[in-house]
Amino acid sequence: MQGVLAPVQFAVFLVSLGLVVFYLSTGEGLFAATTSIVAKTLILYAIMVTGSIWEREVFGRYLFARPFFWEDVVSIGVLALHTAYLFALAFDADVPLQMTIALLAYASYLVNATQFLLKLRTARLQSGATRSGLTSTGIAR
Repeated sequence: MQGVLAPVQFAVFLVSLGLVVFYLSTGEGLFAATTSIVAKTLILYAIMVTGSIWEREVFGRYLFARPFFWEDVVSIGVLALHTAYLFALAFDADVPLQMTIALLAYASYLVNATQFLLKLRTARLQSGATRSGLTSTGIAR
């Protein structure tokens, strides 16, 4: 599920970021920007739920398993910022405040996505080294 949701979320993020920047630069397209941020947030919730279930199946914990501890810490921050946006929207906060929260949420999402991509790259490199007869330090067995 993560393999499908993560690229979808990234695509929605890119479109939404474009819509937010367009709104901020022109003052037009608030509804589209808002809708895209809500969609991004809902996909994030889905990823958090399915990721927690996967983490429980693999590591015996829903969150903060040792191999993903820091990614999960940042994920909680990302989730908190996206949720803060929804609260700002629901309680009719000023639109500039809503957009500021959304941009902060998106910046934190980029940090989190980078963490996961680096971890995935490291795992693939270690897997390739192991298959080629090298240990994780690069020394032949």
